[in-house]
Amino acid sequence: MPRVRVHLYIEGRVQGVGYRASAQYKAQDLNLTGWVRNLRDGRVEVVAEGEQENIAQFIQWCRKGPPGSIVRKVDIQQEEYTGEFNHFGVTF
Repeated sequence: MPRVRVHLYIEGRVQGVGYRASAQYKAQDLNLTGWVRNLRDGRVEVVAEGEQENIAQFIQWCRKGPPGSIVRKVDIQQEEYTGEFNHFGVTF
């Protein structure tokens, strides 16, 4: 299975609802590496690497988000896989 990297920007009610922690848990469950953080403009930014099928599942989860969130838009940028991460974490 090919490994891929995506850079996501999630818009909507995605801050103050546990989105980062839930995304971290989901990414770890799917054996992804990378990070998630809040942006000052109210969006959440994610960089994730892993097997293509697991990345696809993660993107589907990001479109829904945790309970209490309202996701309006997910911008997806495909990037070149680097293997630079050892885990998936919340960053600031």
